[in-house]
Amino acid sequence: MARRAQPQVRGIRQTMSDLHIWAGLLTGWFLYAMFLTGTVSYFKDELSQWMRPELPHQATVPDPAGVARRIANELATTAADSPQWSIGLPDARNNVASAFWRIPGAEGRRAFKSASFDPDTGHKVASRETPGGEFFYRFHFQFHYMPVLWGRWLAGFCAMFMLVAIVSGVITHKKIFIDFFAFRWGKGQRSWLDAHNALSVFGLPFHLMITYTGLVTLMALYMPWSSQAAFKTPAERQQLTAELSAFIQPVKPSGQKAGLAPVEDMVRQAQARWGSDKIKRVTITNAGDAAARVSVSRGDPGRASVSPQYMLFEGSTGRLLETRDHVGPAAETRGVMYALHLGRFGDGVTRWLYFIVSLAGTAMVGTGLVMWTVKRRQKLADPERPYLGFRIVERLNIAAIAGLSIAMAGMLWANRLLPTGLPDRGAWEIHTFFIVWGLMGVHAVLRPAKKAWLEQLWLATAALALLPLLNAVTTDRPLWRSLAEGDWVFAGVDGMLWVLAALHAMLAIRTARHSPQTRAARRPAPLRTTPSSAGKSA
Repeated sequence: MARRAQPQVRGIRQTMSDLHIWAGLLTGWFLYAMFLTGTVSYFKDELSQWMRPELPHQATVPDPAGVARRIANELATTAADSPQWSIGLPDARNNVASAFWRIPGAEGRRAFKSASFDPDTGHKVASRETPGGEFFYRFHFQFHYMPVLWGRWLAGFCAMFMLVAIVSGVITHKKIFIDFFAFRWGKGQRSWLDAHNALSVFGLPFHLMITYTGLVTLMALYMPWSSQAAFKTPAERQQLTAELSAFIQPVKPSGQKAGLAPVEDMVRQAQARWGSDKIKRVTITNAGDAAARVSVSRGDPGRASVSPQYMLFEGSTGRLLETRDHVGPAAETRGVMYALHLGRFGDGVTRWLYFIVSLAGTAMVGTGLVMWTVKRRQKLADPERPYLGFRIVERLNIAAIAGLSIAMAGMLWANRLLPTGLPDRGAWEIHTFFIVWGLMGVHAVLRPAKKAWLEQLWLATAALALLPLLNAVTTDRPLWRSLAEGDWVFAGVDGMLWVLAALHAMLAIRTARHSPQTRAARRPAPLRTTPSSAGKSA
């Protein structure tokens, strides 16, 4: 009696391989968008300057104390009834001052107004309305067109899957570090796998760090129970807020009018303690009341932690009430994790390193998504008629990878072409981003896959390459003038657009040369004859 074959036991590596594939695929399109927009966000301040060409090139950084005085005087007129002002001061990467203030009686997202101010005059800047690079920064961890909490929960869910994919990928590829030095060009699936492995190994510590710290930055949202159990009284919760944020909350006004002491003097005291260029923000509550408070907070550059450091003053007299230079161990750990994720502690070289390795992480996610289709196309019975699931993944890959580049470039085109007086102009720049992205999704569905890839990659190349020329035509800040005046922000953005255009052109050329390999049809086995059978037939 024949013995029944025992089912083959799957090992840990095979199980981890399945986990790696599906963890990466199910959230891969979100992760790609998060990685790419997060990569751009390392230069969001420079991009914001490029998107406001009316503002002059900042040759030197204005004195923070004088800027704070001018903006506070302006807010005393435009937002006199507001219980809270918060003034972001210019620095080497920001040529404008920003401020937001609380609207009395309003709640939710409409409880604040914001504006940008000329640091030299203190008046609102006369430039086009634009979200600038801040849109990409916000999008990469909370998306858009949905409640902020939903977006952050979705981003955290995807980041957790990313962490699972990284760990399972290391376990799956036992020769991943060896394969890093064995890249093979033009080998179809093997080349995509080699590219995925090389990009993964190149930035593996960074990818682990950026994913884990991204989760830590929103830990209070994902796991609020520990803080709820530890801080039960209002005083304890106020202490927690002070540990995590330098924003002082307005208390009930006393009703006794009192003029605001010179804000400039308070900023000077903070400069004497931390350095003249280390001041980030001034927050004022209940201006004009005896209960007014002024907080001057320290900036992030040069610090390995973003935990709040600030000096608190009595608003009516300017008397120093408190200096906070340290926080508790838990808050300090969070501050270090946050600083590692944002990368604001370093100089320009550090920022470029973050950008390059993060761009490699974006490519890692993209090659993983493409490799899923390349690997399975070889096994299709009829490559011209793949099954529905394969078609869905293939079209989503095109729209999520090539389409996103076109959408981001489209937003920059809208920044230059939309009328400056258009109502809600900043919102329409964002609408343009999503409209273009949606059109690329429709294009990916209607066109054959390879043609859709080529057409969108070449369109992205053209859109990026022509942006510096569009800038030269529509503004008085062409590349040659920026180079002559030493305006490295505008020159750098224009130059980087051409570099990204060249990268998309290279991808288009590689895609055009790629010939998908399919499984060869099986031939019927030849009829085997034996000498005895041959003799009988004879």
